[in-house]
Amino acid sequence: MHYVSAEGLTKSFGVTPLFRNISFHINEGDKIALIARNGVGKSTLLKILSGKETPDEGKLWVHKDVTVALFEQDPHFDENKNVLENIFSSSHPVMKAISNYEDAVEQNNGDAIADAIAKMDELGAWDFESKVQQILGKLNIHHLQSQVSTLSGGQRKRVSLAKTLIDIGFEHKHTMLMMDEPTNHLDVEMIEWLEHYLNQENVTLLLVTHDRYFLDAVCDEIWELERENMYVYKGDYENYMEKKAARIESEQASIDKARNEYRKELEWMRKQPKARTTKSKSRIDNFYDVEARAKQRIEDAQLQLQMKMSRLGGKIIEMKKVYKSYGDKTILKGFDYTFSKGERIGVIGKNGVGKSTFLNILQGLEPADSGKINVGDTIIFGNFSQQGLEIKEDMRVIEYVKSFAESFPLARGGSLSAAQFLELFLFAPEKQYTYLSALSGGEKKRLQLLTILFRNPNFLILDEPTNDLDLPTLAVLENFLSEYQGCVLIVSHDRYFMDRLVDHLFVFEGEGEVRDFPGNYTQYRLWQKEEEKKQQAITVKAEETVAPKTQTSAPAKKKLSYKEKREFEDLEKELPALEEEKKTITEKMGGNISFEEITKLGNRMSEIENLLAEKEMRWLELSEMME
Repeated sequence: MHYVSAEGLTKSFGVTPLFRNISFHINEGDKIALIARNGVGKSTLLKILSGKETPDEGKLWVHKDVTVALFEQDPHFDENKNVLENIFSSSHPVMKAISNYEDAVEQNNGDAIADAIAKMDELGAWDFESKVQQILGKLNIHHLQSQVSTLSGGQRKRVSLAKTLIDIGFEHKHTMLMMDEPTNHLDVEMIEWLEHYLNQENVTLLLVTHDRYFLDAVCDEIWELERENMYVYKGDYENYMEKKAARIESEQASIDKARNEYRKELEWMRKQPKARTTKSKSRIDNFYDVEARAKQRIEDAQLQLQMKMSRLGGKIIEMKKVYKSYGDKTILKGFDYTFSKGERIGVIGKNGVGKSTFLNILQGLEPADSGKINVGDTIIFGNFSQQGLEIKEDMRVIEYVKSFAESFPLARGGSLSAAQFLELFLFAPEKQYTYLSALSGGEKKRLQLLTILFRNPNFLILDEPTNDLDLPTLAVLENFLSEYQGCVLIVSHDRYFMDRLVDHLFVFEGEGEVRDFPGNYTQYRLWQKEEEKKQQAITVKAEETVAPKTQTSAPAKKKLSYKEKREFEDLEKELPALEEEKKTITEKMGGNISFEEITKLGNRMSEIENLLAEKEMRWLELSEMME
């Protein structure tokens, strides 16, 4: 079914064009990722498709039977209502019944629970209620009576995501879901659950995200907005990178050819006679076309920057028997670690286990309850925190950077001016004179990162640096950090970013326990899944030992329907095939393969583990029903 068609869409803000004359189609079942630099129109395009904004030019057609749902970066709520009322704002009887049931359970009101259960039975709403419970549970939304005005930014984002998923689950089947950075403020387990949920729901999806593993898991097509145009790439992120590189190379060759032609035509223009013939006028018109092509600039940002880092002495940081608690909540319990030169450590764990507190203690911004923290005399911290830019008054971008330093020293001698440094971080000359208040959220994050690096730190601490950064900026940051000679400590839910940059992990497991894991994030998840399987096997064995040998007669088992028998037969074939594929992947990962191949195999291994768990459970259910 054809969902959306757009023809010749154009949109500008003031004199700045975002995109010009773009056309596209979206069909049922399409899963598309939309990527671009911050500030070039990704969010605006989603708002146009949802009817919240209008294009300057062009035509947009949305099928009358299609419901368009938009999940925005900045959620909008009725601040005077609680979480429950905002999530279940629909007046449909089933949604109302589920809302009443959740409200009664939350308040533990026996009479109201009984009435709500009767209404749920009457409407047959239990299947949908179980999906609601899954969504709320996985997104860690429990205090439904809380006023939304009291929620943190991350909590608001999760409540908005829950509302969107519940709404599309309730709507009729023709729904196009558009999501603007849905993985921000989600921990890794939530992100992996969301990947699985979106694939299971089989929705039509248009997604803006910087999370490349999430993008590959959910989408099979990439649209890129660049230089006012839209480019379409089929396949995953790696294929997009290859095809884009080929496109840029081809465009650059075309521009070089146009420049050669331009030089010749410019000489002719200077020498042409005043009396113009029809032929010469045609050549003049062609000259201006050639001039426009010749003066194009292709910005394929790849940061090559050898910074003159402040000297790093022999002593870095020692943490000895460090304890930290907040009331009954333990953050660190006797933490010991001695940092070495050039270490790249990732910090992971569920939201709320104390990762940010650990970073603050390390820098002396927050005291430990006990223990010693010895910081080397040469250490200069560069702290990229979640708080964002610290601005006392509004000023232009270039003025803000110059307030830290006029120039940036390079390792091989010489320096970069503040303006040159800004260009390396994708701030074009005209953008450098924009006021800070007019920057997008992603542009402010990019500027925050730039000003931290401008001070030449030798111990970088990055707390969720990828939130609100676009993919081109992430590529700039990754290229810089891969060559950085100092120590790096990264807290991030971006699995691709972590896999590329860190060599071991601090895993915050809760109750003050921190595991030092020797490997990247994908390797940790594979190890974790193996440990979970071992623990499950131990539990099953213990239950079998404890179970009585004699059993009372079991109730008569239900016979399988024809459809269930066919399902059982299919499962008996699928399970061995998945086990065999898992074995093959394990063997391949033990060999000498590239990082990209490890990433692909790791993603497929996660999919297989999920499928095996799901299909084995179903096989057991059907087995128990058989006579």
